[in-house]
Amino acid sequence: MTSLDAGRGPAVEPAPVFDEAAIAGLPRPVQRYFRTVLRPGQRPIIAAALEHSGRLRIDDRRQASSPFTSMEQVRMGPPGFLWDGRIRMAPGLYVHVHDAYLEGEGLLEARVAGLRVVANQHGTAEIARGELARYLAESPWYPTALLPGAGVSWEAVDENAARATLTDGATTVRLTFGFGGDGLIDTVRAEDRPRMLEGSLVPTPWEGRFWNYAERDGVLVPLDGEVAWHPPSGPLPPYWRGHLEGVRFAYDD
Repeated sequence: MTSLDAGRGPAVEPAPVFDEAAIAGLPRPVQRYFRTVLRPGQRPIIAAALEHSGRLRIDDRRQASSPFTSMEQVRMGPPGFLWDGRIRMAPGLYVHVHDAYLEGEGLLEARVAGLRVVANQHGTAEIARGELARYLAESPWYPTALLPGAGVSWEAVDENAARATLTDGATTVRLTFGFGGDGLIDTVRAEDRPRMLEGSLVPTPWEGRFWNYAERDGVLVPLDGEVAWHPPSGPLPPYWRGHLEGVRFAYDD
């Protein structure tokens, strides 16, 4: 699992060019979202490169966070991503984190100073589900991946929320997206995302927030976001807060 080019079969056909007909049957808040962030004739994004900076807590139960920078490659059809983060724990001491979903499998690996392995999770259905959920949750940074032609199905929740379902091979994830009065996605929530707790993966409510939208390459994307666990005992402080430093899209020729 080292390259986004290592697909497990022929690529899925990209979603069609965006137009009103493509979203006619979707829940109303989803229609408003696409009309807000995409222009008519928008071509489907087939890959994206994202750069973030911010603060991250490796142990989500602790208050202290550390500065990080990251680079991420994302592919649509079939979905996949590679995330490489560099977390500054102390002067001269860094933890390197590799997070990925590729070929239907999830991977999370962390190394201190690039050498000593402190986390290595891969090959289970729970890890695959957690990483595919991440891909879907981050799609406001590459919004054509949320169009029905890209494999996502939508169902209404209420006037300000809708549930998205994405299946890749044997893995299916469902997330609830919340939409603000401006038509933009401001929250995304999973009721049972796998969370590592005392050596075991425990299904736990999880929520992300987005804000500060700006146009990048003709598409409105959020520049800021955060994510946090919401266990039954009460929500924990966000363990990831990041700012989008740069994004580059690739389109089918």
